[in-house]
Amino acid sequence: MDPKQILARAEKYAPEITQFLRDMIAIPSESCQEKGVIECIKNEMQKVGFDEIKIDKMGNILGRIGKGKRVIAMDAHIDTVGVGDPKAWKIDPFKGKLENGIVYGRGASDQEAGMAAMVYAGKIIKDLKLEGDYTLWVTGTVQEEDCDGLCWQYILKEKVLNPEMVIITEPTNLGIYRGHRGRMEIGVTTKGVSCHGSAPERGVNAVYMMAKVVNEIEKLNTRLADDSFLGKGTVTVSYIDCKTPSMCAVPDRAFIHLDRRLTRGETKEIAVAEVKDAIKRAGVEAEVEVLKYAVPSYTNFTYETEKYFPTWVLEEDHVVCKSSVETFEKLFGQKARVDKWTFSTNGIATMGMMGIPTIGFGPANEIHAHSVDDQCPVEHLVKAAAFYAAFPTIYCQRA
Repeated sequence: MDPKQILARAEKYAPEITQFLRDMIAIPSESCQEKGVIECIKNEMQKVGFDEIKIDKMGNILGRIGKGKRVIAMDAHIDTVGVGDPKAWKIDPFKGKLENGIVYGRGASDQEAGMAAMVYAGKIIKDLKLEGDYTLWVTGTVQEEDCDGLCWQYILKEKVLNPEMVIITEPTNLGIYRGHRGRMEIGVTTKGVSCHGSAPERGVNAVYMMAKVVNEIEKLNTRLADDSFLGKGTVTVSYIDCKTPSMCAVPDRAFIHLDRRLTRGETKEIAVAEVKDAIKRAGVEAEVEVLKYAVPSYTNFTYETEKYFPTWVLEEDHVVCKSSVETFEKLFGQKARVDKWTFSTNGIATMGMMGIPTIGFGPANEIHAHSVDDQCPVEHLVKAAAFYAAFPTIYCQRA
């Protein structure tokens, strides 16, 4: 394997990779509405010569290169968040504008750039005859923005694929990311007694009950565990609601939604117990539940899951991490930056739930994810394509 040849081939395909990314950006593809962009990816995989292309029951697209014994997967979720207020954008979020070597638009960084680079990595592998005793599956997965990891829960639990390792191509600014905090969504409900608002003493106000709980949740955030690599666990009240017969009545029900970020060592059971303890400290009664996700994909397939997304960390001396560092340094002649994501990825399923060694390497900077400045440099597309093309050979030599 000649790193210079791989880089040269990636540079050669820079216009095609860039146009492919722009084509995907031009197709709105929020969670559960990805059909159009999946068809675009299928056409591009066919064009560059993938050996097999399939779309599973959930609507994920999977493209195969090679047919060796070692099964490697590279993943990009291809759904995006919405654009918010279109007036806040300096450019049309669906034009895929190319200016001064940067592609702009919704999904550029998070994370259709990874998809574009992976597909052309497949072409580079074919061109340079880099196929070895491995099978590479390139996956474009759905519903990640709505429910991270759901797609890979389905892929792994339903035995669509069984890879020995996975690369997540979420934006890392070309760093090598080996984990991130987990998260979970918790609901808390207080129940009171409704009555006419002119005589509130006849009832029990569920909002007042919940106010005491919210105060204790704020205090809980200061007591949560910390980790030298991943950082501190956190809890945030992200939504509050109440039910009342009218605006002239005492509410008989209140609800809060908690966004709980989990650091190393924190589990679902620990997090739920901490919330229950906070309620006890508040001196009220309340119900606690881990919320569920059960929304149909664009194929009208529902795969229900609990909204618990485990923390994961790949040790720095693991062969997958070492192979990633070696790939980067051989290609680019500089020291690799090894770090972590601040947000959550499909790695919560591949490694967090299923224990499959997982690493991250992606084009674009995560600071642009979900922003009105969503963007990816063309240089990143080229380097990422080269990395994805070179990695399987280096990994199979090491592992």
